[in-house]
Amino acid sequence: MKVLLYSEGMKYIGKSGLGRAIEHQKKALTLEGISFTTDYRDDFDLMHINTYFGQSYRLLHKVKKQGKPIVYHAHSTKEDFRNSFIFSNAAAPLFSKWILHCYSHGDVVLTPTPYSKKLLLQAGLQQPIIPISNGIDLSFYQATAEMGASFRQKYGYTATDKVIMSVGLYIKRKGILDFVALAKAMPAYQFIWFGYLNLHQVPREIREAVETKLPNLQFAGYVAPDELRNAYCGADLFFFPTYEETEGIVLLEALAMGQEVLIRDIPIYEDDFVDGKHVYKGKTNDDFRRLISGILEGDLPSLKAAGQDHIRQKDLSYIGSELRSAYETAIQLNKSDKSPISVPQTK
Repeated sequence: MKVLLYSEGMKYIGKSGLGRAIEHQKKALTLEGISFTTDYRDDFDLMHINTYFGQSYRLLHKVKKQGKPIVYHAHSTKEDFRNSFIFSNAAAPLFSKWILHCYSHGDVVLTPTPYSKKLLLQAGLQQPIIPISNGIDLSFYQATAEMGASFRQKYGYTATDKVIMSVGLYIKRKGILDFVALAKAMPAYQFIWFGYLNLHQVPREIREAVETKLPNLQFAGYVAPDELRNAYCGADLFFFPTYEETEGIVLLEALAMGQEVLIRDIPIYEDDFVDGKHVYKGKTNDDFRRLISGILEGDLPSLKAAGQDHIRQKDLSYIGSELRSAYETAIQLNKSDKSPISVPQTK
């Protein structure tokens, strides 16, 4: 079996969570010993497609005419498209119709979590849907004292500064407004946000938040994975105030690095991460202020070890075998002209 791992526009999506998910697929397939190509002009037996732009759609139909199996990876939903770019809320219904139309061409649809599978089913998608985590490369996320020291030196933090970090694009859905509000309300702590988006693409309130001048607030922009790894190692708390995700790879990365983690209590994390066991959860800024203080001042117990141990089940060495199973299901469905069969429900 040889897979066409197709993704359009990597120049634009390469620095996003989707870009990292695609890189994870490549490594997972390599670990599993599955041959793949990213060049649609090569010979291949099955197409695994990650994007839904024009070229992707045209290629999809060409592959279908050839009778080859198609696995469509549903990284996006209407819910996580909202509160992102200018006019995204108004465009969300049309966006939802488009992506569902694209996904419906897959023999099998993959999506990162059971939560995102639920959203797709509620939206009316009728294809077999298999949830498979985007995974985490545990061989890369190994902490050393030097990493933490490098982070603090680069960004001007002392050894005694208490640093709160977050990662995400400059979009409202990621909770960036709450992050800035908490930096204003908690001047004793240092706040730093990693990630970038052209400010011409975001609403005015987001531009103003990013341009906020505070002595305890930095926007570091996009950084390479090794530098972000240093930050996970050197910060005191990973704070993820996102309102909606299909998974949230940066959360997996922070846990893998043994970081203390505080997240928003939202449905996607209801079952997978237990409040007070793997992570701490809050819903409002008042909750976050109380929890941040409790974590950083040592009034709440550390969850580092439990969170790090919990994330081991998402290592890429496991993801490769789940992808193989999904591919085999797609091949079987394609050969049987989509007659009903048992579809494995991996997590």
